[in-house]
Amino acid sequence: MSIFKNLPAAPVAPKKPVTDTRHGISRTDDYAWLRADNWQAMFKDPSILDPEIRKHLEAENAYMKAAMADTEALQKTLFAEMKGRIKEDDSSVPMKDGPFAYGTFFVTGGEQPRYFRIPRDGGERTVLLDGDKEGAGKAYFRLAGIDHTSDHSRGLWGYDDKGSEYYTLRVRDLATGEDLTDVIENTGGGGAWAPDGKSFFYTVLDDNHRPSKIFHHIIGTPQSDDRLVYEEEDPGFFMGVGGSMLDDFIYIDIHDHETSEYLLIPTSDINAKPQMVSVRETGLEYSLTEGGDVFYILTNADGAKDFKIMQTPVDKPGRENWTDVVPHTPGRLIISHMAFARHLVWLERENGLPQIKIRDRRSGEEHAIAFAEEAYSLGLSGAGEYDTDVIRFSYSSMTTPSQLYDYNMATRERRLLKTQEVPSGHNIDDYVTRRVMAPSWDGVEVPVTLLYRKDVALDGSAPCLLYGYGAYGISIPAGFNTNCLSLADRGFVYAIAHIRGGKDKGFQWYEDGKMEKKTNTFKDFIAAADYLNQQKFTSYANIVAEGGSAGGMLMGAIANMAPEKFKGIIAAVPFVDVLNTMLDDTLPLTPPEWPEWGNPIESRTAYERMAAYSPYDNVAEKPYPAILALGGLTDPRVTYWEPAKWVAKLREKTTGSEPILMKTNMDAGHGGASGRFQRLEEIAFEYAFAIKVAGKM
Repeated sequence: MSIFKNLPAAPVAPKKPVTDTRHGISRTDDYAWLRADNWQAMFKDPSILDPEIRKHLEAENAYMKAAMADTEALQKTLFAEMKGRIKEDDSSVPMKDGPFAYGTFFVTGGEQPRYFRIPRDGGERTVLLDGDKEGAGKAYFRLAGIDHTSDHSRGLWGYDDKGSEYYTLRVRDLATGEDLTDVIENTGGGGAWAPDGKSFFYTVLDDNHRPSKIFHHIIGTPQSDDRLVYEEEDPGFFMGVGGSMLDDFIYIDIHDHETSEYLLIPTSDINAKPQMVSVRETGLEYSLTEGGDVFYILTNADGAKDFKIMQTPVDKPGRENWTDVVPHTPGRLIISHMAFARHLVWLERENGLPQIKIRDRRSGEEHAIAFAEEAYSLGLSGAGEYDTDVIRFSYSSMTTPSQLYDYNMATRERRLLKTQEVPSGHNIDDYVTRRVMAPSWDGVEVPVTLLYRKDVALDGSAPCLLYGYGAYGISIPAGFNTNCLSLADRGFVYAIAHIRGGKDKGFQWYEDGKMEKKTNTFKDFIAAADYLNQQKFTSYANIVAEGGSAGGMLMGAIANMAPEKFKGIIAAVPFVDVLNTMLDDTLPLTPPEWPEWGNPIESRTAYERMAAYSPYDNVAEKPYPAILALGGLTDPRVTYWEPAKWVAKLREKTTGSEPILMKTNMDAGHGGASGRFQRLEEIAFEYAFAIKVAGKM
């Protein structure tokens, strides 16, 4: 029997059948009309959304609000708990760079960060950019940060005030705090200064929200006069621009999910034609960092599936000159790297756990920074300067608040700079974090990270929130999360399933969860639920599953495959209309995503494979659990109509009594609300749904 009582009639989306035929196969989509024909323009001006679509989304929001009305007090309590664990006036530890050290801070009650600098060796703080001031009066506002010139006189900053991820760039005089007249529209959110601080390079997004062009802007001139530096003609590639730490080069980074290409502009001649490092070759990935007279290249060249580090002379960067520095070791995935005057540093993962490795560039001696917990998370922030022996990293676990360290690579001394403060209190000894291994359908062991209170009875009665993602090679860290303590304190087991599709167990783990092996991702997640049920950490009747974006696709798939194993499902900005989206090459991410999922336009095999698992296409007459879908009106990554169509079809087909709910944020995009406390309100809402579904209100 459903715990959702006395609900009003749910919205019923009209059916307006549209038939599409590909490869001789016809499909009819009853809810295709929910896709706004003018979506490109609507992302920039949401007020022009078709009134019929707006009316339906608002009806869904009203129904959701009625269904969740009895949780409003709980939501407020959860929000207060989460807010109470945040140090409201928190400040970062400034990073030294030349005569200054740069950082961010918040003020009590503030939603947005404030960027500041102080003299290098301490002194009065100067606010460079006040996010609360810039975003005042806006329903949505997200900063892209601020990047200063080499002489520290100017800052390039960006903002998005609609959630559509079209960023506007401004230039600020850091001495006066005033913005110059330069205004650059429709960018990717950042840029790269020329060393003299008189010009910068930036990426422009086209009408389909793709980064297609790199421009060079000279301060004081209109955007219309900017020089086109490079245009990417293949819509399947992402593109970005950045600068080297030594200010010797401007990097143009071009890539999709399996292929890389870099172009270099020497800052000694910023008008020079970009120079190719290594021409794109399908399947060859590489990234580079400058180390004085050499580039260090992180690459999968020569069959190095888990990557290796090579080097090449700066004046001869072509692949024919690459030589090994850190060899490939199967099962040890090198994630990122950076170079300093005397050391080479990289972050690697082996057996699901990360570690930082350091190599003395003169002697070749290597050592690792070691940690003892069973499951943990590492973040490597490096340093703001090249000629240094000190790097910065963060460490946490599900029970251990984040700790920030400076580490001297020469002396191997570790200095604790800051421990994350939990104002309302946090006793590590009250909680347990574990990593267990769940056998999947083919015998492969799937890591699952657990957090729960020591006093929880592990007899199957505990509710569980089981989180998963499993795509793009993204690994979900087992780090400290103050929000999930609100679930743990209510008797929940909080679990993260490190399923195939991520790189938690190396690059092969990623490859075994994509393309023709995509269903491994779904089966691994179900296997994690099976294991938690069998070992009595929880039971099927108590599991609420959660995932977002590509993890939302996971939620849609497991809802179709094993609805009886989940009490509820939370799908945030869910990529559930997979086949239709991959057939629509006008959408922002479709061409770049083909290497991840396949191209169903050209390949019948890819079409049939997606059709077999696409959540929207496989909704059937069966009893679905309670489902909460979350969308954002201006989301360019997973468009609002994906959850809207999915919910309409689920509600039509389900034979069960549990409600299918949808909440559309009419003022935001893919990342949800932009303010730090606004975002907590959204998390409190999601957790209230989980608590209600689990019967723990």
